[in-house]
Amino acid sequence: MYEHRKQPLASKATYYQRVLKNILFAGLILSLCLLIGIAGYHYWGEASWIDATHNAAMILSGMGPVIEITTVSGKIFSSVYALFSGVVFITNVGIILSPALHRLYHRLHLEDEN
Repeated sequence: MYEHRKQPLASKATYYQRVLKNILFAGLILSLCLLIGIAGYHYWGEASWIDATHNAAMILSGMGPVIEITTVSGKIFSSVYALFSGVVFITNVGIILSPALHRLYHRLHLEDEN
């Protein structure tokens, strides 16, 4: 059967390393998704590079579009990118908060056993 081994709470240094690693990973995901948005708005939405960057950043952050997309391919991309950005936002929140939640649950579990 399952044998439970009680592990001590990780040190603060280890915890901070995990937090930093997760923040960097979330930043990498965010950067990649921003590049996808910039390219999509530039090529399919026919926006200038600066307008594509501005629009992609605003959509990815949940603020909404700032330029009008007139092409059909741009509107399709914009729709898909908006849905994609919502999922990315929620995922990044989970990635960033996971070390803190893991530590909290571990601490509560240790208190329950004592």
